Amino acid sequence: MAILIVSTILPLYGPLRFDEGLLEERMSKRPDAKKWDRIFVVLIGILTSAELIVPGLDHRWGWTLPLPEWAILLGLTLVALGTAGLFWSMRVNRFFSAVIRIQRERGHQVVTTGPYRVVRHPGYAAWSLRTLGVPLLLGSYWAFIVAGVFVVPFIVRTALEDKVLQEELPGYPEYAAQVRSRLVPGVW
Repeated sequence: MAILIVSTILPLYGPLRFDEGLLEERMSKRPDAKKWDRIFVVLIGILTSAELIVPGLDHRWGWTLPLPEWAILLGLTLVALGTAGLFWSMRVNRFFSAVIRIQRERGHQVVTTGPYRVVRHPGYAAWSLRTLGVPLLLGSYWAFIVAGVFVVPFIVRTALEDKVLQEELPGYPEYAAQVRSRLVPGVW
């Protein structure tokens, strides 16, 4: 739990603090966000809560036998790598919004550095990796159901966001032609 809490606080304070414009963008409600995306934002909030509640219930009621130490360490590794990948994506992309929209007022442009050289949506890839590590880290096989359900909206949202960027962000179609993979290098 401490790792999850610290990873939420680090971008707000200290040397890892994100760009002020990015923090303001991520914290504010945007009326120009895609209407269908608001459903995803609510769903992701619910699943984030479930990601922590289900392992708690699992522990309380003993649904999962204790996991071996290697599984918990694997979960810790996946959470750490996913969190680091998410931070890296946000650090490199000052347009990393919580909602899908073109930020014309901030001079939105295509980002091609850092993890964006490998996949077009590294934030979703990293968050998915993190999400798959949480059940192991918290010792709950039942939480894999939540993790599986959690990853599906990211895949759908990635496809929808990619379509918006292809249609509305100048230079994105050329970038997409160079960086072919959306989430998993060489796969999709």
